[in-house]
Amino acid sequence: MFENSLPILSNSVATAIANHLWQSTLVALAAALCTLALRGHHARVRYWLWLAASLKFLVPFSLLVAAGRYLSWTTTRSAPAASSVSWFSVMEEVTQPFASQSSAVAYQPAHAAASAWTHVVPVLLALWLIGFATVLVMWAVRWHRISAAMKSAELISDGREVRTLRRVESAGGIRRPISVLLSRTSLEPGIFGIARPVLLWPEGMSHHLEDAHLEAILAHEVWHVRRLDNFYAALHMLVEAVFWFYPLVWWLGARLLEEREFACDEEVVALGGDRHIYAESILKVCEFCLGSPLPCVSGVTGADLKKRMVHIMNARMLHSLGLVRKLLLAVAATLAIAIPVTIGLLTATPSGAQTQIADAHLSGPVFSSVSVKPDQPATGQSNTFKAMFSLQDGSFGARGVTLQRLISMAYHVQDSQITGGPDWLNTSRFDIEAKLDPSFAAAIHQQMVDKHAAQDSVHKPVNDQAILQTLLTNQFKLATHHETRDLPAYDLVVDDSGPKLQKSDTMHFMHMAPGQLTSEGIPLEILAAQLSIRVGRAVVDKTGLKGNYGFNLHWTPDGNENARMAAAGEPLSPSPAPDPNGPSLETALQQQLGLKLVPHTEPVQVLVIDHAEQPSQD
Repeated sequence: MFENSLPILSNSVATAIANHLWQSTLVALAAALCTLALRGHHARVRYWLWLAASLKFLVPFSLLVAAGRYLSWTTTRSAPAASSVSWFSVMEEVTQPFASQSSAVAYQPAHAAASAWTHVVPVLLALWLIGFATVLVMWAVRWHRISAAMKSAELISDGREVRTLRRVESAGGIRRPISVLLSRTSLEPGIFGIARPVLLWPEGMSHHLEDAHLEAILAHEVWHVRRLDNFYAALHMLVEAVFWFYPLVWWLGARLLEEREFACDEEVVALGGDRHIYAESILKVCEFCLGSPLPCVSGVTGADLKKRMVHIMNARMLHSLGLVRKLLLAVAATLAIAIPVTIGLLTATPSGAQTQIADAHLSGPVFSSVSVKPDQPATGQSNTFKAMFSLQDGSFGARGVTLQRLISMAYHVQDSQITGGPDWLNTSRFDIEAKLDPSFAAAIHQQMVDKHAAQDSVHKPVNDQAILQTLLTNQFKLATHHETRDLPAYDLVVDDSGPKLQKSDTMHFMHMAPGQLTSEGIPLEILAAQLSIRVGRAVVDKTGLKGNYGFNLHWTPDGNENARMAAAGEPLSPSPAPDPNGPSLETALQQQLGLKLVPHTEPVQVLVIDHAEQPSQD
């Protein structure tokens, strides 16, 4: 069971990661557009926009959607308008373009996906771990270098540097004094630490600086402390470590470092610092010291020095955010949180009932009444079954149906993929009448209406399967599990002569009779399922033809096929007897539809019946 679930689990994880990266990229794109519009404003505004784009990588929208659903489940709300649900459905599709394939039809061969994921997943996980560890080791080595400098540094409580720092702290609004450590290394002056930041000052550096230069450099470091730059840089370093494989996070890191230094430069100049002296002080530090090796150790020489010099010396007026722009940014930030939460609120209402009915064993009042009785066909009638499920009145009815046929319908598997179970699995026939709970039926129906699913109303495998599986669990005490086994199977492929099918825009019913299958338009996977019953093997649609197709297939069945049809209880409409001189099924497929069956043996997913009981008579 673990081997069978691994491809599905891996695919779900891959889908979630792809959607998360796409959503984070959209947020980064929005931040880029905002920073472009605000290029004439203060750098601190652009810095917060880039930081929000970075932190989005740590906050998946799925958590906000889940929060919205939880709020909806714990409160009583009326159903929203269909137009609102449709709009948020579009938003959900835009933000989650990568769909999971976990709901694919069960009779697809398992070997391709299973073998691929079995080899690919460990490789991808190993590559990610190697990259993650490499980034951590890189940070650790650089951190050790600074830690070594800290350990060998000397704490000073007085001197020219300390007195100037205290004066700058008072002007900058810093209440807790910053400790000064005199380092014997060539590292530039920098702020080390987050909760209790200290200033690492290179020994001898003060001899090359005049008082104005010293004050400018210390003012720059004080603003790093006031802005909590080390803390936010550490958060982005976490983003880079986790998403090291995504170039966008490294590009965001460069933007954050650039705007961080620009913001501190603007604050120093705004406090009355002379532009020329401030620029000279940075160049002097670059002349005698090495830059900080870590983004979370804020120095004075970070980012592109050429750009910084131009930015410092440019005396242009920087615009402050007006009330309108502040409101627009506040609205954008609110929408970034409110939209996924609202999507969760809406998809948890009756309009979003698909999340509740996707589970095989539904909780809550699914059925209001169920009647299961042994079938008693009238004299002269053949043992054929009829089954109909209607969302209009929430009813399910079946006549002369076997448990095997119900299992085939509920789990979307072919007869050859069902194994195990009691002797009466394909012999005892039942008449079933079931009514869905009115509120549950209304929820499903509303979901179909809101998502404009009328065009798919003939083929609703997810909803119908979940409901039928619940009925089988409750009434027949059915317990199953999936396995992968090597079974003889057929691939339905296009013949060398090309397909002879008629494309159809809509889906229609299929007419079935001995030696005859006709329809004005159905998916070829349904044709493959019908062929499987007639040939006694799993038939997998590998034509690559998507959509609905019309056809008229007629052939002369042999004795084995007739026996399989009788055992399956397939519904057959009255029809003249097939031409005894007609073609075989394989020949008819090639001549009439341009398709062929290719036999082979491969791993196929089968449904194993662990337990089943005949229901007690009503």
